[in-house]
Amino acid sequence: MIIQIITNIVLSYLLGSISGSMVLGKLRGVDIRTMGSGNAGGTNAFRTIGPLFALGVVIIDILKGVVSVSLISGFNFYSNIDINLISFMPVLCGIAAVLGHVYPIYYNFKGGKGAGTLIGVIGIQFPLIIPYALLSWLVVIVLTGFVGLGTMISGVVMVLITYLYYPGGIISPFGFFSILMALFLIFTHRSNIHRMIQGNENQFKKIMLFKK
Repeated sequence: MIIQIITNIVLSYLLGSISGSMVLGKLRGVDIRTMGSGNAGGTNAFRTIGPLFALGVVIIDILKGVVSVSLISGFNFYSNIDINLISFMPVLCGIAAVLGHVYPIYYNFKGGKGAGTLIGVIGIQFPLIIPYALLSWLVVIVLTGFVGLGTMISGVVMVLITYLYYPGGIISPFGFFSILMALFLIFTHRSNIHRMIQGNENQFKKIMLFKK
């Protein structure tokens, strides 16, 4: 049983370590980690290369979360998994996929910030969160222009919606996952927080409602 759990977690991490921006960047002969903010995520891809490239990156990153939770978490190569652990397996595989995205073993542990893969995990586990999180993300960006801030606020909204609507609320396995991932998003965006405090964070001013 333990071997099966570890196997599924490792497979999810290895899948999560496949970076959409690095794969597509290699096809174009570029390394996105040397461009813009140096982050291998969708936002930097959008800023430095363009919307179509960024869309491809986001789709790949989301699919990593989807496959980890919907497919890999159900693998059973060795023995029957305890029924009490079944509800935890998607959560564990989801965490592993997100960690792989942020700390990819194939790219010297330098990846994205976890949002894209997290969307894929949530889309399978509790899709009700997606419209609320997306709306809050858009509102924050329109009002402030800060994508990172919007992502962090979306993480807080994820916890709130889980508390209000998910069976078992925040004391469920997914509740634990939502709190952990919300905190992790803040951690991965710590450089954005620092730049906002310093007043030099990049903004998407073109879509801001109130421009200075």
